[in-house]
Amino acid sequence: MQRFNPASRLLSETKYSLRRQGLRCFSQVAQKEVDNNNVVVPKLPPFHYSPPPYTGPSAAEILSKRKEFLSPSLFHFYNKPLNVVDGRMQYLFDENGRRYLDAFGGIATVCCGHCHPDVVDAIVSQIKRLQHSTVLYLNHAIADFAEALANKLPGNLKVVFFTNSGTEANELAMMMAKLYTGCHDIISLRNAYHGNAAGTMGATAQSNWKFNVVQSGVHHALNPDPYRGIFGSEGEMYAKDVQDLIQFGTSGNVAAFMSEAIQGVGGIIELAPGYLPAVYNTIKKAGGLCIADEVQAGFGRTGSHFWGFEAHGVVPDIVTMAKGIGNGIPLGAVVTTPEIAEVLTRRSYFNTFGGNPVCTTAGLAVLKVIEKEKLKENAFVVGSYLKERLTALKDKYDLVGDVRGRGLMLGVELVTDRKLKTPAKLETLHVMDQMKEIGVLVGKGGFYGNVFRITPPLCFTKEDADFLVDAMDYTLSKM
Repeated sequence: MQRFNPASRLLSETKYSLRRQGLRCFSQVAQKEVDNNNVVVPKLPPFHYSPPPYTGPSAAEILSKRKEFLSPSLFHFYNKPLNVVDGRMQYLFDENGRRYLDAFGGIATVCCGHCHPDVVDAIVSQIKRLQHSTVLYLNHAIADFAEALANKLPGNLKVVFFTNSGTEANELAMMMAKLYTGCHDIISLRNAYHGNAAGTMGATAQSNWKFNVVQSGVHHALNPDPYRGIFGSEGEMYAKDVQDLIQFGTSGNVAAFMSEAIQGVGGIIELAPGYLPAVYNTIKKAGGLCIADEVQAGFGRTGSHFWGFEAHGVVPDIVTMAKGIGNGIPLGAVVTTPEIAEVLTRRSYFNTFGGNPVCTTAGLAVLKVIEKEKLKENAFVVGSYLKERLTALKDKYDLVGDVRGRGLMLGVELVTDRKLKTPAKLETLHVMDQMKEIGVLVGKGGFYGNVFRITPPLCFTKEDADFLVDAMDYTLSKM
């Protein structure tokens, strides 16, 4: 594996870059900061907000409490864990008031921006009036949001069930598919992540996220991964495997096929072109339903469309969503047709917190902000620019094996050998840690943990994009 030398000192401040006349140059707004080799260190773009002084417990104290009172399964990023105490739009602040560019968005969750005033005001106004009731009583918040959400979906997808998370939404979708079809076999993709409950863990197809418990009735098809897949970008070739699974692994009929349009946890894998239309056709012939998991790709994040599946020219039977739906509020949803929704009338289905007035008020506020501020369009413009700049790093550094994704759902995969595509696990951790010291927070994912997940709030600017890429460029140049 390629050797690398960690940076010898921590970087306390940052600088940013702008493009002028087609060339990138560092900003002259403030006095340049240079490192020991007289290389300009990227600096954060200016921002109008400074947080009030923090008087709470230190990072060390919080970490100690976590170790004593919280699950030992919890883990954290970075050699020196970050204590986040404040946030505004695309920025986060630590206990010392230092500002960071949030290019992870709480795992593709913060879409409007941290503490967006319109969303905060809507939540505060509702919580002062009514925090919780139950769907056994009437309240306009759940009905208003359901109507607005249904109006964002194509076809006859207009019946909404509210949940508290993406896992719960996917569990409900799988159960409804089984009830509607009378079949029990589900097909999902290898490398997929759909949740960590009983059914969704079965649909998830990475051993990293699967416990040794009974997980039956799910078949995992070849992943149509253009970078690592055996058929490259030939989507229809991968689709044949689904037909084989149906013929040789089931009775010939299935309940459903479930997939993300872009695999998030799996490392920002965009499905090969032509794959979804071919598979949807195969599933329909087998009597199954098609479930689109939009937990991460939905709500305009991909830029070109409001939903990830729309880029593939398909219309699913059930759509699940969470994360960006509430900008950080615990909220999920399942949207389907009236015919499929009818199956839940066979018994009593109830969700205590699903459709809570505070959560659905927040969800409606999020939809309004996305429209008012044209965040989907911004994701397309800024995301395209960011991807172009990241792709330039691939031409500059052999360590960068692939740059992929759409809009503001982008992935950068690091490899130590481009031909063998050997995962650069240690290098990924090093770059991630050093970028944090410069002032950029990115996520990581993929089965091997060697893919940077770039899923910032959709209010991200071109100046933010420049700062992110400059910070990555600077760090890679020091390897």
